[in-house]
Order: sequence, then C-alpha cells, then structure tokens
Amino acid sequence: MRVEPRVPMLDLPDARDAARRHGLPEAFAELSVFRILLRHPTVAQRLGDLLQTLLFTGNALDPRLRELLILRIGWRTGAVYEWTQHWRVARGLDIPEADLLAVRRWREAAELSEADRAVLQATDDTLDKGAIGDEAWAACCRHLRSDQERIELVIALGNWTMFSQLLRSLQAPLEDGVAAWPPDGEVPFVGAQP
Repeated sequence: MRVEPRVPMLDLPDARDAARRHGLPEAFAELSVFRILLRHPTVAQRLGDLLQTLLFTGNALDPRLRELLILRIGWRTGAVYEWTQHWRVARGLDIPEADLLAVRRWREAAELSEADRAVLQATDDTLDKGAIGDEAWAACCRHLRSDQERIELVIALGNWTMFSQLLRSLQAPLEDGVAAWPPDGEVPFVGAQP
C-alpha cells in the first residue's frame, strides 16, 4: 500500500521549473523528496547545496564511508527512502552488496574494514547518544587524517540523520518503479539496534 506524503508533491513539470529557478540540478526535481521540499524553495535550495557539496563537489570523506554511514542511519531509523536511494548510489560506486548488507550487523561482519567499523561506531554513537564518543572518535581519527574529513564525517552524520527524520515525518514515497529495501527483503525492526 502506497502512503501519501504529508505535504503534497509538486507535479514533475512544476518541480523541474522550481529547481531551475532556484539553482538546483534538474535531477533533484525527479526525486520525491525534492518534489516535496520545493514547496519551500529556500530550504530546498540550501539542502540541495549541502547535498551537492557532500556528494559531488567538495567532498573530502571517502564515498564508501559516506554511503555506509548513510545506509546505517537508514537501517537503524527505518528510513525506507534513504536506504533505498543510497543502496542505488552505493552500488553505482561499485561497493559490493555484501558490504552494504553488512551495515545491518556490522559488529559481526567480516567484510568490513577497520575504517568502516570506526565510522559505523561513530554513526551508532550519534544515533544513540547524539554525539560521537571518545573511543569512536579516536578510531575515526586513525583513518580520517585531515580536519576536513573529520568535519565532513560529523556533517554527514547530522545531514543524513536529519534527512531520515524529514523523509519519515513527511512520508516521502519512493519514486514509481523503485523497489524498497535490499534484495534479500529483510527490513529493520525500528527501535532495536540490530
């Protein structure tokens, strides 16, 4: 059953026009989340700018680590849209499916590197305690050598946690024809820490 978004989406031509007028890539207008956000163009523009920086133009954080932390947030919070979209992004970066599925139970996963584990612990810390703990921070610093990477880690955690809340609260639907969750069909029990 498809849930209706709590704020109606712009139709595609209107979303494309709004994206153009506010300096957002037309590809953003194709996404359900931006078809909702463009009802508040200033917010959509600022969030779009941050996403472009974190994803494309100014990113210092390794894209693999970024995608693993996004998937962990999506998994832990039950954000179907976030998990599903970033599954596709991560696969486009050639991150193996086994590594992506491993974020669900990362502590036992043999596929993941020490850098992966450090970032996933930092992710769990922020979801559980609102900040990265000292032990996770020290582990991240062993792998993230520059201040830019470390700052970007914190910003990425905050950004995609906010997006999880936004997507779930506004009930942003997946785009037509996009299948939810991973290929094995397992879904999280929201509220539990798998």
